[in-house]
Amino acid sequence: MTPPVPLDLPGYVHVYSGKVRELYAPLDPATGSPSQDRLLLVASDRISAYDHVLESEIPDKGAVLTQLSLWWFEQLADLVPNHVVSDEVPAAVAGRALLVRRLEMLPVECIGRAYLTGGGLEDYRQNGSVCGVPLPEGLEDGSRLPGPIFTPTTKAPLGEHDLPMTFAEVEQEVGARLAAQVRDLTTAILSRGNGIAAARGILLADTKVEFGLDAASPDQDGNPTVVLADEVLTPDSSRFWPADQWQPGRTQPSYDKQFVRDWLTSAASGWDRGSGEAPPPLPDEIVDQTRAKYVEAYEALTGRTFAS
Repeated sequence: MTPPVPLDLPGYVHVYSGKVRELYAPLDPATGSPSQDRLLLVASDRISAYDHVLESEIPDKGAVLTQLSLWWFEQLADLVPNHVVSDEVPAAVAGRALLVRRLEMLPVECIGRAYLTGGGLEDYRQNGSVCGVPLPEGLEDGSRLPGPIFTPTTKAPLGEHDLPMTFAEVEQEVGARLAAQVRDLTTAILSRGNGIAAARGILLADTKVEFGLDAASPDQDGNPTVVLADEVLTPDSSRFWPADQWQPGRTQPSYDKQFVRDWLTSAASGWDRGSGEAPPPLPDEIVDQTRAKYVEAYEALTGRTFAS
């Protein structure tokens, strides 16, 4: 994919491009120096799959992810603080950007699973476990797990694949205290999310959450506060399934970007995932249907009508 061209936002300087997000630092009006404690987080309409950022964009995707994350941050506020400072942002990125705290991000992808599918299913079929967590025999694609489990991975650079980690490896990476804290927060967020989603006829199969440390706000023991960052419980970071269509033993219908993954790996795309080549552009109908899935997820979960 052609590298994204940063927006020209007066009063801000571009500092980083991620798979689907752009980061800008506010400039001090007096000195012109970038802020060291605030960032502008802008969600683009880019979409990634199988470690590739696709050429095709999904209209309104950035706005859906931002607005859904804001809604979830409110639902989770009593569990964990989040990074949001304000949603008052430049008009050019209104609705898809947030002013957030600048954090020291943890070098671990924190993943929680309530159902078995995707990479977790592949691990289970090979080892009878996921990230070192043993599971009962006889589970299928879509099986509900006995309870939420923590299945972290590494954070690989763009174009490389995240690798499963055991809890012991997370402890080695960030220390026992912090490892236990993010494990418990990840499964608590998953459980809270599932409780809320279930009331709306939706199953939350799994989710990835990001945490950072805020040294400027130490906890009661003097340690940097663990803060929920990036996005949370969105169709990009989670798998959502219609509860009335759940049937273990097959791929589940979904509200999330599994829809794009399924097309990319179908005969219709003509793409060989193992070729190392970039995926093809998405057909217009796949783009339109994917946008509809994101909007449907937002409206089903929040009970609100999406306004772009």
